[in-house]
Formats: sequence, structure tokens, C-alpha cells
Amino acid sequence: MAEAVVDLDAIAHNTRVLAATAGPAGMMAVVKADGFGHGAAEVARAALRHGATWLGVASVAEALALRAAGLTAPTLLWLYPPTETFEEVLAAGIDVSVGGVEALEVLADTADRTGTVANVHLKLDTGMSRGGAPAEEWAQLFSWARKFENAGLLRVRALWSHLANAENPRNPRLLAQLDEFDQARQAAAAAGLEPPILHVANSAAALQLPRARFDMLRAGIGLYGIEPVPGRDFGLRSAMTVRAQILLTKRVPAGTGVSYGPDFVTDRETALALVPLGFADGVPRHAAGRASFSVRGVRCPIAGRVSMDQVVLDVGDLPVRAGEWAVMFGPGKAGEPTVADWAGWAGTNPHEILTGIGARVARRYESIR
Repeated sequence: MAEAVVDLDAIAHNTRVLAATAGPAGMMAVVKADGFGHGAAEVARAALRHGATWLGVASVAEALALRAAGLTAPTLLWLYPPTETFEEVLAAGIDVSVGGVEALEVLADTADRTGTVANVHLKLDTGMSRGGAPAEEWAQLFSWARKFENAGLLRVRALWSHLANAENPRNPRLLAQLDEFDQARQAAAAAGLEPPILHVANSAAALQLPRARFDMLRAGIGLYGIEPVPGRDFGLRSAMTVRAQILLTKRVPAGTGVSYGPDFVTDRETALALVPLGFADGVPRHAAGRASFSVRGVRCPIAGRVSMDQVVLDVGDLPVRAGEWAVMFGPGKAGEPTVADWAGWAGTNPHEILTGIGARVARRYESIR
């Protein structure tokens, strides 16, 4: 009844646009959260064919799932519990982000026991105050990393950090973060570490901030066609269209209450259309009253509350029949709402809209190549 159509040609196009700004180590395609809801393995394959050189995920499970799908490209993971011992990770040749000595020690111990070498990316907190080692811990982290590297237990493949706000290239806090990263590089060099890769840039920084590009960029939201800088168009193409078949229509008089409450009462005679997408599928409940779907190229507002499994649209006098498609969002070229529209209606960001599209919305992949 409902589907998310993923345009792999758009993924390929976006990869090429972003990869054109990458340094010598290339571009990391960030496919965490099942490829921002698009399908991690499918997106990864398309991105790797068109310029990506690395894959990035949040968790151990996500990294191992890529390997199980046959993807052998260099892969970085950055979230794991303190109890993680990394046996499967090292056996699968997956790189690990490390922001503290404790995790370094665990990795070194596992490498020693299993006869492998752990590839690590040292993550540095340069001002986001989230993951990564703060400045006062850099010297200790670098010292232990150097010792374990000399012992042949691990290889420091990269230094990296995460930018809190790359949308405004003149933001003083952004520039301060880059200054902090420069200091971290110098401290690492003083400790004898010479990692071949430095990576800081996300999609926004990659497209407009050359200073942040270094050796590799990490493309997240831009990979999926969402313009990362408000008010600027870099030519990215939205990759997902979510739509559902209308199940039934009915003509109702003025004064008809619709859905729970009712919070909505028709102010005229109109037609209503039932669409099998609800908040369990990723339609934000609090967007009701502002949000619309597109039917026959016309935006039709949601009438009443968003239910778990369905919404009702006010389609007015459109001659709509059951079986026709109602588009929640798409590229916007035919006048349909976009992910950015839904983010605005829901008071959130496009990331949450995309990753919120539920598992019972079937993914279908399209490519003319």
C-alpha cells in the first residue's frame, strides 16, 4: 500500500558532486541508520561505484551488516558500549573510532590475543562537547596510541573531529573548532603520530569550506540529496519519494468531523481520501494542521489528526479514486512536498524525517543505469 522509492541515480549524482571536493583519501559515504532510511547496502554500493572510497556507520551491528552484504570497502564505526571487545570487528577489517585510553587498551588486548592489527581513528573533541577526547586528554591518548603502534598492535589511521555548525563558514565557533583541530594535529605529531588521514568536513563543510576538507570528507545528509546549507543550492538531487495508494474516498457535507477529537471539521462540502501512512510509518503526528500530501499534482492538506496507520486528506473537488497515489514527499519537481517542507511542518530537520520512515513502508530501488 505504501512505498519509499529510492533513486539510486540521485545517490550516484550526489556522490559525484561531493567527491569532487574530496582530498587524497576520498569521500566517506555515511550510511548509518540504514542509509538514513534509504537502505545502507544499496546506497553504499551506488556511492562506491561513483566516487566514495570509505563507508561510515554508527554501530558495530551496522558495520558487520555491511560486511555480511558483501561490502569490503574501508569502513569506520564510532559508537560501541564499554563492554565491546571488538573480536568480530577486527576479524572483519573494520576501523574503530577511539576517544579514550580505555578503548585503546581493549583494542590492543584484542589485537594481541587474535594476532591482528587494529586500525583506529582517534576522535578529538574540538568544541562540540559530544564524542571524542577533550583537549586535556590528548597528550595521554596520543602517548598510549604511539606505544601500542610501536608494539605492532594498532595503527593510527586517522585523526578526526565533528563540527557543530558548518552551515555558516564565518561562524566564530566553527573557526575555533578548526583552530583546535590544528593544535591537535601538532600535538599528535609531537607525540610521534603521523596518521595518513585527517577528516573533519561533513557535507556542508565539504561544499563550502576548503579549510576543513583535509584528506577526506564525510558525506551524510548531502549524499541523500538534501541541501546542507540553508539558502544555497549545490545541485544535489533528493533520492527518496514516499507515497501510498488512496484506499477510499468519500464525499462529506460541511460540518463533518474528521478523525479523533474531532480536531478538524469541514467548513464546506468536500471529498476526503484515506491514505495508509501514519505516525508508525514516519508521518509526524504534530505536523497535522500544517502538512499536506500531493494528489494529482495538487497539495491536499491532512484533515484532522495523524493516526498510527493512516491519515485523511481533504482533496476538495479533485476527481480522486481509490488506487491513485498520494505523495508524502519527493524531489519537489512536480509540486509535491519535499523533505525540507516536512521538516519545517514538524519543527525538526530532514534527517529525522528520512530516518523516521518506518520498516513497513517497502523500499523500492530505481536506476536507469
